[in-house]
Amino acid sequence: MKLGLLPILALILTIVFSANNSNAAHIVGGDVTYKHMGFNSDSSRVNFEINVTMYRDFLSGGATFDGPDDTVFGIFRENAAGGWDLYDRVAGVPFTTPNRIPPNDDPCVVEPMGTVGVEEASYIFPINVEVGDLDYMVVYQRCCRNETISNLVNPGETGAAFDIIITPEAQRQKNDSPIFSQYPPIFICAGFPLENIFQSATDADGDLLEYSFCSPFTAGGTFDATGGGAIEGCCDCVRPAPSQCGPPFDEVLFNPPFDQNEPLGGSPVVSIDPVSGLIIGTPMSTGQFVVGVCVTEYRNGVAIGKVRRDFQFNVLTCDKQVSAELESDELEVGDGIQSYVVNACGDTSLTMKNLSTDVSFIRTYDWEFYREGELIEQLQGGSEVRDASITFPGIGRYVGNMIVNRQLDCADTAYFVVNLYPAIDAGFDFDYDTCVAGPVVFSDSSMTGGDMLTAWNWQLDVDEISQDQNPSHIYDTPGAKDVKLIVEDNNECKDTISQMVNYFPAPATIIVEPSNFIGCTPSEITLTNLSSPIDSTYTILWDLGDGTTSTAISPTHIYNDPGEYSLSLGIISPIGCPISRSFDSWIRIKESPEADFECFPEQPTVFNKTVSFTDRTDIAGAWLWDFGGAGTAFDRNPTFTFPDTGIYVVHLTAYHPVTNCPDTLSKIIDVVPTVEFHFPNAFTPNNDATNDLFLGNGYYEGISDYRLGIWNRWGQQIFETTDPREGWNGQENNNGKPSPQGVYAYKAEYKNPRGKTFMQEGHITLLR
Repeated sequence: MKLGLLPILALILTIVFSANNSNAAHIVGGDVTYKHMGFNSDSSRVNFEINVTMYRDFLSGGATFDGPDDTVFGIFRENAAGGWDLYDRVAGVPFTTPNRIPPNDDPCVVEPMGTVGVEEASYIFPINVEVGDLDYMVVYQRCCRNETISNLVNPGETGAAFDIIITPEAQRQKNDSPIFSQYPPIFICAGFPLENIFQSATDADGDLLEYSFCSPFTAGGTFDATGGGAIEGCCDCVRPAPSQCGPPFDEVLFNPPFDQNEPLGGSPVVSIDPVSGLIIGTPMSTGQFVVGVCVTEYRNGVAIGKVRRDFQFNVLTCDKQVSAELESDELEVGDGIQSYVVNACGDTSLTMKNLSTDVSFIRTYDWEFYREGELIEQLQGGSEVRDASITFPGIGRYVGNMIVNRQLDCADTAYFVVNLYPAIDAGFDFDYDTCVAGPVVFSDSSMTGGDMLTAWNWQLDVDEISQDQNPSHIYDTPGAKDVKLIVEDNNECKDTISQMVNYFPAPATIIVEPSNFIGCTPSEITLTNLSSPIDSTYTILWDLGDGTTSTAISPTHIYNDPGEYSLSLGIISPIGCPISRSFDSWIRIKESPEADFECFPEQPTVFNKTVSFTDRTDIAGAWLWDFGGAGTAFDRNPTFTFPDTGIYVVHLTAYHPVTNCPDTLSKIIDVVPTVEFHFPNAFTPNNDATNDLFLGNGYYEGISDYRLGIWNRWGQQIFETTDPREGWNGQENNNGKPSPQGVYAYKAEYKNPRGKTFMQEGHITLLR
């Protein structure tokens, strides 16, 4: 480590929850793994060794790892309904000898001595479970997290559930779970890209592993923050008892803008590579952040398990050593030295841009420029010479170095090469016939002080490029064309020039589609002008042959009268170049009939669905009827019975007897669904099979939301039904005591098939 730099602004990580809460404020993470230990004699049960690894902050003043009397591990089995049942519990497990995790070995960081300290220990125990088709979950619940955590809501009251699921495939296939290869980092630095932060794992079975950020789980609370072991039934306690507090467990609640996929934020956002487990990005905020890292295990393309590491990342303000860097065109490596290469063409004066960091720790800059081993220029000083402006004696190759903090412990050097080449000047000419559309010929006139020009890159149009020295191009559209040429010489020097080419010729020929047209009145025709080049800046005049004209490039026109029509089209370019063409007998329009019909009755109903249709077309020789998809007919005056109520769109297509041109007329026929529903004014419920029920009669097919209620003279409802086929039999609710002879009130409500609400009410006499 480099010492003696400015004191760091360290984030004090001492975890202080309260003097009475030391049992709950020391855990900073954990993960659970398992190892297959064999089957019983008939392979109906399987043995696993469980390893619950916990991490604690030994500088927080909190308690040590929970002892055998305080730790209870739950083993749950998934049930058929997708929930979980307690299968077994394991207690009395001691923790292994704590191992202190060494701090980050980063030679570019001044270590924040005495502020961060993490140690890990494991609880290792065997389990024996039945082999089956359901998942097992091994879980350890423990509260609480550090209340100074930045990315969680109410972190001081948020506990943790450290779990692992053993799938049916893992039970049967002798699977060992993945095991994390490296400790989590003790701290990371705000404002600097993460380097070599791997959260990768190894798998003894060689399974495919996929890494992702995921949400940690929460469990427990601070209800008994001064208590000891697990308390039965207290799921808000520091150590929840598995017999009462089981899965599923809630995910921690992230404090926006943080979430499980972006638990640290950053710019670029801190993320994890799904293949390698490498964490990349640049954290920008200091603080403590809870991060979940999941490793999903795949075998033959099937996920058979997942390991979840829950850990607190500490992001600090770190002191980085300086790094000498320059802005350059490329990097060159020779004799083990990396040099920044700066190329300039046609100019012997330039400014070397300095990108060295961290500026706040840089005191001096020392520039040296050499030509053929001879020192030609040296600049020394502070921020005023951070960038070096220099005029070189001439064209050639120069080398040098730039040293920051010369003679200090944190010095660094950047080596550079400056190549000064002769000037290069791009240029071109062009020529084309301004009145007749044709190719534009481009001629290169570029010059270089180097040996030769080696490359030409033309941007002739938006989507047209060329690498010829002297290209030609025919433009499909007119306009001011921005043509750009980039030339390059043997020194890789480049120059660019742009010129506007005003391309507004008249088309070489006039082309119109369709080339001829035969139709029936009325005919709508779009005349597509395919002449090129033209646009809205050109003068367009169409004579459409029926006394009308148009100035549209491609007009759409309706011919209402039969006959033959000749067209003409004239085009004048913006610079006055004309072209025209006539199209004799181009369009032929034939006479069409005018379809019309009547129908009777105009308002058919469910009781009369037969309609007579009468053709009223002026001239017709054939007819095609379409009765709304329910049937067709070819008679002139057909009769049709509709299959059901509803709205039908009836189409009549009539054909001209000579030209066979069609015309179609459509009308809507509404076959109305009618409801006829009546109630009697008396009934005799004496079981003589005559008038025994009070029941509505009539036609009520398709009604909905039916409700019939009956009240006695004291206003008490004694019967109700929603079925129009159910009647009142004279007893209370049709199964109580018989109602006495007398007068009763009734009310019926319902909606007809079109959704309209109807109500009928009145009085009935019950006779006995």
